[in-house]
Amino acid sequence: MSNQRQQKPTLTGQRFKPRKRDEKERFDPSQFQESIVQGLDQSGSDLEAVAKFLDASGAKLDYRRYAETLFDILVAGGMLAPGGTLSEDMTCTDFCVFKAQEDMETMQAYAQVFNKLIRRYKYLEKGFEEEIKKLLLFLKGFTEAERNKLAMLTGILLANGNVSASILSSLFNENLVKEGVSACFAVKLFKSWLSEKDINSVAGSLRKVGMDSRLLELFPANKRSSEHFTKYFNDAGLKELSDFAKNQQSIGTRKELQKEIEDQMSRGDPLKDIIAYTREEIKKSNISEQTMVGLIWSSVMSSVEWNKKEELVAEQAIKHLKQYSPLLKAFTSQGYSELTLLLKIQEYCYDNIHFMKAFQKIVVLLYKADVLSEEAILKWYNDAHLPKGKSVFLDQMKTFVEWLKNAEEESESEEEETD
Repeated sequence: MSNQRQQKPTLTGQRFKPRKRDEKERFDPSQFQESIVQGLDQSGSDLEAVAKFLDASGAKLDYRRYAETLFDILVAGGMLAPGGTLSEDMTCTDFCVFKAQEDMETMQAYAQVFNKLIRRYKYLEKGFEEEIKKLLLFLKGFTEAERNKLAMLTGILLANGNVSASILSSLFNENLVKEGVSACFAVKLFKSWLSEKDINSVAGSLRKVGMDSRLLELFPANKRSSEHFTKYFNDAGLKELSDFAKNQQSIGTRKELQKEIEDQMSRGDPLKDIIAYTREEIKKSNISEQTMVGLIWSSVMSSVEWNKKEELVAEQAIKHLKQYSPLLKAFTSQGYSELTLLLKIQEYCYDNIHFMKAFQKIVVLLYKADVLSEEAILKWYNDAHLPKGKSVFLDQMKTFVEWLKNAEEESESEEEETD
């Protein structure tokens, strides 16, 4: 047996080149841009031909990789450098949004080009929304005419549902807001959007992404008031939008107020302090007593964790409402306020099934505590109730209402005898 150490076997043979699909392709948008620009120049101002060219080119060109370049060209005529200027070292086209006529009809036609392209290549949807966000951040780099066209196009795209209203967050950029670019652009955008859809549709889209409460941010801090917003957009002919924003501001104020009342209750603040604070807020925020009693009812009912057992929740509710009846009484000085409270109670008992059988007990308690008058209860019973749970609640109240009517008749007959 040889003492010589045995040599380990080695692998020899041909080295294989990596497969083409495994090679990292270098990002080079210049060739892509040349192909798109050439096709757009050939199609010219015929947007039907442009749409067909883009549809066919998706099979040959890498839209997924060069989505940003593609959208830059279609909007601005070429690739955009940071800030919104065109890259000078690349071929550009005059057949794009920024070089088109500044009118709604032309922008609608361009919106259709984008719509067809994204419907054909669904993976472009997210990239397109990111592109619009970027373009809005670049507004200062565009001319006034280019901004106007982009505003009209964006309004149409929002109306068509091609982009989400979340893109408007770009308009809250500090520099754009400070120089008044955001507010000016928003006027054109909302005019375009409202020419396609009504205010309810616009409001729904804004609410969906939480933009409904942020419209005041289009203005710098020293002008960020409901009054300034209303005047600015009213002067621009957008009263519908200013009314909507004013209403949203009011809703925001009411939510904050309700939370503060709930906090005061949870801290165990004296009722007289809560009443004083609430009266002060009514004056300051110009909130009606009817609105306020609804807020107080919601605050009172949100400030406790209710028992899940139907037979126990009524007792718990009576005890809780007895404690806060002076607070409710302070804001039911008018008949309409009492009726508002009754409707809120009906709605609450209907929406919270454990309270369905507690309705009559709550109303009787508040009647005895002088929060609700017999006139308000009779008015509610006869013709002012809601359809929600109507038969159940009217049936519960039947005996008590008959007692009220008899008591009223006895009182009238006693008065006649005295006379």
